[in-house]
Amino acid sequence: MENIALIESFSEFKDDKFIDRVTLMAILEDVFRNALKKKFGSDDNFDIIINPDKGDLEIWRNRVVVEDGEVEEPNEEISLTEARKIEPDFEVGEDVSEEVKLIQLGRRAILALRQNLISKIHEHDNTTIYKHFKDLEGELYTAEVHHIRHKVVILLDDEGNEVILPKDKQIPSDFFRKGDNVRGVIESVELKGNKPVIVMSRTAPAFLEQLFFQEIPEVFDGLITVKKVVRIPGEKAKVAVDSYDDRIDPVGACVGMKGSRIHGIVRELGNENIDVINWTSNPQLLVTRALSPARVSSVKLDDEKMTAQVYLRPEEVSKAIGRGGHNIRLAGQLTGYEIDVFREGVEEDVELTEFSDEIEGWIIEEFKKIGMDTARSVLEQDVDDLVKRTDLEEETIVEVVRILKEELAD
Repeated sequence: MENIALIESFSEFKDDKFIDRVTLMAILEDVFRNALKKKFGSDDNFDIIINPDKGDLEIWRNRVVVEDGEVEEPNEEISLTEARKIEPDFEVGEDVSEEVKLIQLGRRAILALRQNLISKIHEHDNTTIYKHFKDLEGELYTAEVHHIRHKVVILLDDEGNEVILPKDKQIPSDFFRKGDNVRGVIESVELKGNKPVIVMSRTAPAFLEQLFFQEIPEVFDGLITVKKVVRIPGEKAKVAVDSYDDRIDPVGACVGMKGSRIHGIVRELGNENIDVINWTSNPQLLVTRALSPARVSSVKLDDEKMTAQVYLRPEEVSKAIGRGGHNIRLAGQLTGYEIDVFREGVEEDVELTEFSDEIEGWIIEEFKKIGMDTARSVLEQDVDDLVKRTDLEEETIVEVVRILKEELAD
């Protein structure tokens, strides 16, 4: 059977999950018409009949009968003698339809046609996959670990689509084995050389937000709204929630009895510490809530510079700053304000920058990174705690403490 190679080619795609019957027939016709153009110079006078269900096709060339010796366009005209070889009663001026066997295109053309068909099908598949995942950007997705590399984990979903999870999109405590199911959000989808590149993230704030949608029924039902999420992946996160129904306590509903509802989310994120707070349109109150678990005494805002001066009792300062400065940094991201912490009832204090003659600038910057920019803010902390929270050596911190104590004692 002359067209067996082509029949096999498109029969293997007729059940393709990404191609509907109409699209498949259009691709097949386009491929065949390109082959006819190369062979005959034009495809205008050809009819192509395709039956993808049976894996069969017919190609018919339509020509007009002319007198012998008057054929000027062989692809459009046929001599009377040649026409009567097809049917003995043809006359000049009549239309002749003659079936074209694929073997007439030549073996090389058939092989090229098959390759062109496969290429078109794959191109269509990739475009469809791209559109499918583009619509899923920001959505929760699950795929299985297929291969683990140094800087990326390759995942496969149930349909065999490849999803990549780069190292910088993984939570620091993540550890995967081949065959593990991994959840994340589809962060980006791009076409590179006609191939869709699908990137998953477990560090994006959207991942935590989507986990709330999945794990908290009131969020899923729209009774509670997640207003904003900020994260330091694997360390700490703050989630501001709101409800338009006064009968619902949004924080209580999200956390659950003894943390029962949020426990699964915390575990998924590698024991990331999650603070859930009530959203408010009052910026002073929002800053106060964002610094939880610290108890704020008062807040002064500068809306032009977007800065907030926060006053706390000395024993609350370390809570407001948090380990590694995480709490104050996230509070700033959540509220949009640059937050400066001040201690209530402390009259005598000196900015660390005043000691630049005795303490090197880079050391002062290390203290500022964890929210300590005055002498007393440093002296209120244990040396061991400062060693853990900064990148400074113990002897450096001890020397700084000595300098500060001497200054304040004068």
